[in-house]
Amino acid sequence: MLRRRKNKTPPLPPICPLTECMRLLGGVWTVNIVWKLSGEPRRFSELRMDIPKISAKVLTARLRDLEENGVITRTVVASSPPSVEYELTELGRELLPVIETIVDVGTRLVRMQQPR
Repeated sequence: MLRRRKNKTPPLPPICPLTECMRLLGGVWTVNIVWKLSGEPRRFSELRMDIPKISAKVLTARLRDLEENGVITRTVVASSPPSVEYELTELGRELLPVIETIVDVGTRLVRMQQPR
């Protein structure tokens, strides 16, 4: 019988930071929204055009979640008609290298699955 080895991985804090980050990014379309905001502030209608398959209801919910979690800011622009712009916060910008790494790994996985 094999002897059970002790796990040498350091223990996670009581509130797991990995779980918290994945909870934030795990929502449907969330990563797409963060990515689309990486270039410049965008209005709601621009985000709808950037991500054509997202419904207005889901986009609204994701934007609210991201704002509540400090990933984006919502700014009312005094114009006629009034409009709202969304922009990444410093915390939101910190997510970009993580998303870029996930895209890189995903690209390699897609290449591996293609027939040769």
